[in-house]
Amino acid sequence: MTDFSTIPGERLSLFGKLLRINWPVTLLIAAIACVGFVTLYSVAGGGFDPWAKRQMIRFGVGFAGMIVAAMIDIRYWRMAAAPFYILSIGLLIAVEFMGSIGMGAQRWIDLGPVQLQPSEVMKISLVMALARYYDWLDPGKVNRPLWVALALLLIAVPAALVLKQPDLGTAILLGAGGATVMFLAGLSWWYFVTMGAAAVGAVSAVFASRGTEWQLLKDYQFRRIETFLDPSTDPLGAGYHITQSKIAFGSGGLTGRGFMQGTQSQLNFLPEKHTDFIFTTLAEEFGYFGTMSLLMLYALVIVFCVFSVVAMKRRFNSLMAGGLTMTFFLLFSINMAMVTGLAPVVGVPLPLVSYGGSSLMVLLFSFGLIQSAYVHRHPPR
Repeated sequence: MTDFSTIPGERLSLFGKLLRINWPVTLLIAAIACVGFVTLYSVAGGGFDPWAKRQMIRFGVGFAGMIVAAMIDIRYWRMAAAPFYILSIGLLIAVEFMGSIGMGAQRWIDLGPVQLQPSEVMKISLVMALARYYDWLDPGKVNRPLWVALALLLIAVPAALVLKQPDLGTAILLGAGGATVMFLAGLSWWYFVTMGAAAVGAVSAVFASRGTEWQLLKDYQFRRIETFLDPSTDPLGAGYHITQSKIAFGSGGLTGRGFMQGTQSQLNFLPEKHTDFIFTTLAEEFGYFGTMSLLMLYALVIVFCVFSVVAMKRRFNSLMAGGLTMTFFLLFSINMAMVTGLAPVVGVPLPLVSYGGSSLMVLLFSFGLIQSAYVHRHPPR
């Protein structure tokens, strides 16, 4: 194996690195963010405050950070993977003792002007740590039980801490992102079949635990599952969100009701219209064609990222970029499934569109890492 920390990096000038950036992905990211700005302007009743202006400033800072991250040699991100993972674990533990509570969950650390959500940071650091692990590990040992168990432990520790907050959506994303890296590293299909069977058993145990002393989920999480299966059981309570969301989708039709003309969002029938349910606002105002246009932008980002992963010649680069690409895919697919009633409501924002600080900045940083992996995709000559 090649140890990148002991060899000289590619001799690329700053201008050369800028030319190597995957500019189609960069422009698509900006286009999706603009959709978010327009939608946030609309849900505020035609004003940049309180959401659109802040989101634009955050995106500007995060976009600049993405370009800076892309310029940094991938060797340094590789060396930072383990410390970054350990720091993220420390932050998740700190949430248990000094985290601030919002919307019934303890997920944030108050840093004064900034509210940091460590679980968002963990989405990146876990993928980086697993990519570094499998880059270090001899390919012949990938399927040996001991080394598989160590990788699963890297995933299980942060997933358990996040689930305790509680944040089921992010815990699922951590598991899926970690599984993606393991798959790309060459893990046998039999392990995934076994893990699938274990997941079925875990779900059965979750339902069996309801009402017992060892109940595994919170009561509100069980209500979310019931609401997913039949929203009409509590249309004014737990089923209110998804019921209003479906009404908004239906009223949008093919072409939508028009910009700032959505009744569900403008009249505040739709909860969380600027965060988790912003896709519903878009659907009501711009209809089927508007939502499909956004979905096409997301799909193009995935396609270009996959092409860039295929072009990478370094194992760490391809594993990290592949894991982060899958995480991005899961973010928007789970959100869209959630607000259309195809999946339970688990509190996953729509990437680059939903209002939020930690999620947006972390997401742009992850794209900076993908870009760095692509810029430095060739090993030194």
